[in-house]
Amino acid sequence: MPRLSYRRALTRALADEMTRDPDVFLLGEDIRVAASNVTAGLLKRFGPDRVLDTPLSEQAFTSFATGAALLGTRPVIEFQIPSLLFLVFEQIVNHAHKFPLMTGGQCAVPVTYLVPGSGSRTGWAGQHSDHPYSLFAHVGVTTVVPATPADAYGLLVSAVRCDDPVVVFAPAGAMEVRADVDLAALVPVPLGRGRVHRAGDDVTVVAVGHLVHDALAVAEDIADQVSVEVFDPRTLYPFDWDGLWESVSRTGRLVVVDDSNRACGIGAEVIAGVVERVRLVAPPRRVTRPDGAVLPFAPALDRAVQPGREQLRAAIQNVMKDG
Repeated sequence: MPRLSYRRALTRALADEMTRDPDVFLLGEDIRVAASNVTAGLLKRFGPDRVLDTPLSEQAFTSFATGAALLGTRPVIEFQIPSLLFLVFEQIVNHAHKFPLMTGGQCAVPVTYLVPGSGSRTGWAGQHSDHPYSLFAHVGVTTVVPATPADAYGLLVSAVRCDDPVVVFAPAGAMEVRADVDLAALVPVPLGRGRVHRAGDDVTVVAVGHLVHDALAVAEDIADQVSVEVFDPRTLYPFDWDGLWESVSRTGRLVVVDDSNRACGIGAEVIAGVVERVRLVAPPRRVTRPDGAVLPFAPALDRAVQPGREQLRAAIQNVMKDG
């Protein structure tokens, strides 16, 4: 069985969708030379009319994609840096996201916004290391954060086929993950459906994106002490509440590990959504970046700001002591 990397899974998803549907095209800065390596080989295969290099004007080409989608195509925009989403928040949220509602469903805006390497990359510092998925989930834009190569493929395919705007965060911490994958078995992953990576009885750990791998490692390390269930939401909006409620109803304990800032983050929303519905036997815990965190340039400080395995292990141990 071949080993597929997360990065190559994204490339394969784009190539398969461009082959299947001639209305799918790519645009972004430096994508013809594949600066992120995600679009490698696609210019040669599909030509310059479907792989478009854009000027350094994110607002302009994001608006262009909205117009192209309204005319019946399916643009996929690659953003090299997650903080560029702050520049185009207006175009995504106030335009593309609202057109279908404001026209009574008379139009669709099927644009996919792909951010390969979101979150922290060593030495990329404060203006390049954001992970703003909570912002898009908050306003109701479909938001996905795949953790594995198979999910990276399946969720990106589903995003491209969706008739609404979808933001796909591909975390830097997952880009080099490899897994044994039956290429013939790669399929679209439904939006809004989570996944239990590891079954357990004592505590549910909700992990977002690349942190799924940290959660699995910690669960294995403490398997002789605690039975940990690892739940990956995969889609942050719409969220798979039924899947999570079922898990936490069995375990009675909850820990969330989330690579975004603590205040108003996904971690807080997950806890609120659970305690409104499920009676827990111990207070829940969340492991996140600090409030208002800006990642420093220095590698040691960068790592200190990010949620890690030791923090997660301590949170699990504390929630077990409390109930």
